[in-house]
Formats: sequence, structure tokens, C-alpha cells
Amino acid sequence: MVQPPMAGKGPAAVLRTVTSHLSLDVRAPLEIELLVAVADGAYDRSELLTVRHEDGPLDVTEVKLAHGARMHRVLAPKGRVVVDYHASVSGQADLPAIDDVDIVEYRRPSRYADSDRLLAFARDQFRDLEGEALLDAVVAWVTGHVTYLSGSSLPTDGATDTLLKRRGVCRDFAHLVVALLRARDVPARLTSVYAPGLKPMDFHAVAEAYIEGAWHVVDATGMAPRESLVRIATGRDATDTAFISWYGGALYVKAMTVTATIHGGPGPDAGTGLVALR
Repeated sequence: MVQPPMAGKGPAAVLRTVTSHLSLDVRAPLEIELLVAVADGAYDRSELLTVRHEDGPLDVTEVKLAHGARMHRVLAPKGRVVVDYHASVSGQADLPAIDDVDIVEYRRPSRYADSDRLLAFARDQFRDLEGEALLDAVVAWVTGHVTYLSGSSLPTDGATDTLLKRRGVCRDFAHLVVALLRARDVPARLTSVYAPGLKPMDFHAVAEAYIEGAWHVVDATGMAPRESLVRIATGRDATDTAFISWYGGALYVKAMTVTATIHGGPGPDAGTGLVALR
């Protein structure tokens, strides 16, 4: 399935190129939901998404989600299924819209950002802070107290689990940041992104916080410059942003490759200060 380029109003800036490749072993017929496409909003975007079964191409249906996310649904028969996505994005995306419903929703606890369990800890640790100072302090605390370790967490772990274990991967860092901010009444959400400069390369998860009248992106892992990130999906937590979900059968991810490069992009990111995800 081919999506046409999107023409925008802003000036051309850096060029970012992203790809993802999934090789899936479908053990029984099922419905697959993919969140691998760049979100709407880029000034200029050209892309190609294909989903092929060993017997031929499969039909793909696009579903629009919140914050520009685009889910792609596929009915897959038993057998090997290969997903390939390629996009080139130039310029910057529109600034995130401010919605009162989002402000309400993203202050509430959610499945993996269980802020209601962290109220006392967040109050004691960040008692007198607010605004940008609170945001920087939360990110610094998570960065300084949680170790990034591949394979150290379970898919069912939430923010409280990460706080207790003190280790995890990017989604665990992001969930803990989101939960601590919500525990201090700051609207916060999780965003899946392509991240040029990330090592090891993979789909990446970061947090966004609403302070001083706008959404700002933070990444407690410090693994990629925030100004280089490309939005895929945004929501309460990983429940809303998983790159693949399936229903009605059995599926195994046999192989996955993700790439993200930037041409003429920003330099190193100190991790502090207010940055919008564009």
C-alpha cells in the first residue's frame, strides 16, 4: 500500500529516513494491527508499506487514531508474513494540538503508568518543584536510579515495577517518567518514535509532558537526540502504542529490523530544556 507525499506549509529542514521490517510466523489465521507508520503531520512525507504472505500480498486497511497515529489492519492466513515499511520525512511536524480532553485523560493513572501507587513517593521526592524544574528533576531521578538493561523487564511491568527493580528498557523508563509526573498532577503521555542515533536501534519510547502551555518531549534513557525523533503513536502508555497487536490466532515475531537516520540533524542532546516533538 502506498501513501502519497504530504505537502506542508513549513520550510524544509532536516531529512529523516526510517524503515521497519517484521518477519512473522502466523500459526493460525488472525487479525494483525500495526503501528509502524509515521504519524500524520509531517510537512513532507513519502512512504511505502507492504504486507506480504508467502502466497502473495495482503490487503491493508488504515485506521486513524489520536494525535495523528495511523494503525494498519491486516487479515493474515496461516504462514509466513513479512511487513516492510519505508518513509522519508523532511521538514518538521506540526506542533501537537492542545486538547482539554487530553489534559484530563493524561493526568489519570493507566495500566502501565500507575501513578496512583506512586503519590507518596513523588510528593516526598519532588515536593516543592513545578514546571520545567519538576520535569528536569523527574528525568534526572529516573536516569540516575534506573539502569538500562535489555531483557530485564517483562511486557506486563508497569512504572511501580520499574521503580522497585531499578532496571528496564525504554518503555519502562518512559512509563516511570509519565507516572511520576502524573503523580504530581502534570499531564503526561507515552509516545512511540523512530529515533535516529539510537543504539541499539529499535522502536523507541519517550514521554511527553504538558507544562507551560505546551507538550514537551523527554527521554530519561538519553539514548537519542530529542529533536531528531519521528512520532509514530501517542497514548496513555504502551497499551496505546505497541508496534504490533494481534487477535484471534497465534503469531510469533521471527525477526525484526528497525533503522532511523537523519541527514544534517541536531547535535548531542543534554536532556534538559523544553523540546517539542516535531
